[in-house]
Amino acid sequence: MSKWAVEWDDQRVFLAVIEEGSLAGAARRLGLSHPTVRARIEGLEKALGTVLFTRSSNGLTPTETAEELREPARAMAMASDLFVRQASAAGGEIAGTVRISVPEFIGVEVMPAMLSRLREDHPAISIELSLSNLPADLLAQEVDIAVRTVAPRQGALVARKVASIPLGFFASHAYVERRGRPDSLAALAEHDIIGPDRNRSDLGLAERLGLGTARNRLVLRTDSHPAQLAAARAGIGIAVAQVPVGERDPGLVRLLADVDTATLDTFIVTHENLARVGRVRAVFDSLVGSFTEMMRPA
Repeated sequence: MSKWAVEWDDQRVFLAVIEEGSLAGAARRLGLSHPTVRARIEGLEKALGTVLFTRSSNGLTPTETAEELREPARAMAMASDLFVRQASAAGGEIAGTVRISVPEFIGVEVMPAMLSRLREDHPAISIELSLSNLPADLLAQEVDIAVRTVAPRQGALVARKVASIPLGFFASHAYVERRGRPDSLAALAEHDIIGPDRNRSDLGLAERLGLGTARNRLVLRTDSHPAQLAAARAGIGIAVAQVPVGERDPGLVRLLADVDTATLDTFIVTHENLARVGRVRAVFDSLVGSFTEMMRPA
């Protein structure tokens, strides 16, 4: 096999190995056997006439050549995914697949109800939902639409600000019955607080709220916002959460409602090349409407 006859499946395996850091991780991600992944990598190395990974007791280490091939392989993967999504419906038809990137908390706590409404209005559209607090590459069309809490700056992107979501303190009824309500930020020092672990922006917010000095006394530290809220629902302590989500949960009590914590400016974003594609426009407009409705008082 010449290096000009490299198959995309081999490149896909290479990308999984370099991103997962091991043959076993790549096998799990791709649903392949460990020997198949190893054979694919060995075949790719032979076809290219180069070594892509060095093997040691610590696992696989990408060579300089492999690192140079990482981005081209990733670009190929995104282009392949885009090809499939673009082919999922005829031009102009409001049908097919739309891939959405959302922050983890919004994906777990906010999007399900919005997607249910979308499905009722557009049953021929299917959704791929990517949950990540890292921004997806909209310029390379890694996704069709992104929900972001930071305003995009690239000129090729179309964005609509849909909300300024306030954050507040929440605890379960059981916790409040057991420990009472804090009457000030200072009083939180006497309560069980659920907070961030290593996320710098969240730690900065905790510091601004006067919680940073008590970090070592936090009863639970995690950078997962859904996990923080789940812990509050279970009665473990007090957590910071998006106010519209917390206030609509009958199992939660809002605390210190008069304290100004922070707000999350929220944007729906797509690439200008996709803004006029029927299925993408339909999902974009549906999300704009759903976020607008969410921000109305409960």
